[in-house]
Amino acid sequence: MRALVYHGPGSRALEERPVPVSRNSEDAIVRLTRTTICGTDLHILKGDVPTCQPGTILGHEGVGVIDTVGTAVSGFQPGDRVLISCITSCGRCDYCRKGMYSHCVDGGWVLGNKIDGTQAEYVRIPHADFSLHHIPDGADEDALTMLSDILPTGFECGVLNGKVQPGCSVAIVGSGPIGLAALMTAQFYAPSVLIVIDPDRHRLELAKRFGATHVMAPDTHVVADVMSWTEGKGADTVIEAVGVPASFELCEELVAPGGTIANVGVHGCKVDLHLERLWSHNITITTRLVDTVTTPQLLRAVTAQKLDPASLITHRFRLENMDEAYDTFGKAADSKAMKVIIQP
Repeated sequence: MRALVYHGPGSRALEERPVPVSRNSEDAIVRLTRTTICGTDLHILKGDVPTCQPGTILGHEGVGVIDTVGTAVSGFQPGDRVLISCITSCGRCDYCRKGMYSHCVDGGWVLGNKIDGTQAEYVRIPHADFSLHHIPDGADEDALTMLSDILPTGFECGVLNGKVQPGCSVAIVGSGPIGLAALMTAQFYAPSVLIVIDPDRHRLELAKRFGATHVMAPDTHVVADVMSWTEGKGADTVIEAVGVPASFELCEELVAPGGTIANVGVHGCKVDLHLERLWSHNITITTRLVDTVTTPQLLRAVTAQKLDPASLITHRFRLENMDEAYDTFGKAADSKAMKVIIQP
């Protein structure tokens, strides 16, 4: 099969690899019909994720059709159309029993990180019964590809961790795919103010179209403007969806007393925490790796047409054009790319 292989920081190649085979009775082998590229894949290529070793097939998102299943798999059979969760979970360990699938002792974020991933024609899925979801008949596979990672990430790590409530104020720093996923799912809770901050004008236009009440670039007036839109208090929830020091420090300036900073971005270097100013502000700072516990809920919202993640898709490629796909996604400011669909 063809697969995109990581060869160390800054290096990747489309190669021929053996089709994966089951290693234990709980595995499933899935033939991919859709996959995509995540900002985390770009972080891997920058060298920010040392757990990903050279020689690993990249990718942790996708939908497909089950090719084979192990003898212990009870919920799926060959021919089933499935959504692949970016998080692998055994369903039995202490972390899984707490709903913290991201910290599963025999799983977590392993696809395209610690084991071969989904940017290939086939992928091995460990713990298939807990790591796959059935796709309803007639569902849009393009839209459901967005449920592998970005929609549950924006919802769980941003909206739920950020304690978004009806009538509250929300500021999202970063309007890439994750930031827009947080924007879309925050509206489940009817916030009164929904601010999106990003230097890219095209992305701000998308944010406005997707429901933001205010959009702006992170210029010298950003703090004053956010204060003016929130009665001088700051935002009740501030979602960090970039993963660089400047964006986190901006969140610290925007949060209201008693508010929450929900970090979603993948940080490759340290950031400063300004406790000299925030120690008395009763704020909460949350971190999280997506657990995908909300995937069934989001799947129902999509199939009921209450959520339209397909609107995030801007480009399409074949697997043989992975270099072009990565260049397009990695240069989003020029290409205006949001999410790309790759069809093996």
